Amino acid sequence: SAGAGGSVLCTPSTVDYGSNATCAIAPDTGFHITDVLVDGASVGVVGSYAFASVTAEHTVTASFAINTYTITATAGAGGAIACTPSIVNHGSDSACTIMPEIGRHTSDVLADGVSVGALGAYSFTNVTADHTLSAIFMINRHTITVSTPGTGTGTVASAPAGISCGADCSEVYDFGTSVTLTAIPDADSVFTGWSGACSGTGSCALIVGSD
Repeated sequence: SAGAGGSVLCTPSTVDYGSNATCAIAPDTGFHITDVLVDGASVGVVGSYAFASVTAEHTVTASFAINTYTITATAGAGGAIACTPSIVNHGSDSACTIMPEIGRHTSDVLADGVSVGALGAYSFTNVTADHTLSAIFMINRHTITVSTPGTGTGTVASAPAGISCGADCSEVYDFGTSVTLTAIPDADSVFTGWSGACSGTGSCALIVGSD
């Protein structure tokens, strides 16, 4: 007899006294043998069993289990991947979510080592083997732009360095960078204040989170 997921075929099934019989134990596609019992005693995981010189009735019972496969998810620094389920039954599906941290974005996703693009989600369907999924994350970058529309003259300098406006009035910074802008009027001018992302007449302190 056979449990779900396979079959046992004994040839012949009716045996003359003193003759032989051979039983083939075959799992269905996507299943494997977990144990074979001959006359109630385990003989292990075998694909066949032979009876020699039969002088009594015998039983062969096989147990089967569905194959399972592992989805191995590897996220680079700056994000995470969650695959559900991560242990998948033969022929089933696994859905993966790619999640960059705040201030980062997904640069590329690799399924079994092959790029599938900068995706937010990826699914393995009709799974019949182990799979891998990895993601590369990059920090977001934003532009600080300074303009000096007044009638006077002067410069605006940044710390960390990058902006020195008049000459260089725009710079790109990583997300989360602390940038301080300082307005320095020329001798014949006065600084009258900020507009836009800052206000007042002191230094302009920014935490970069957008342009």
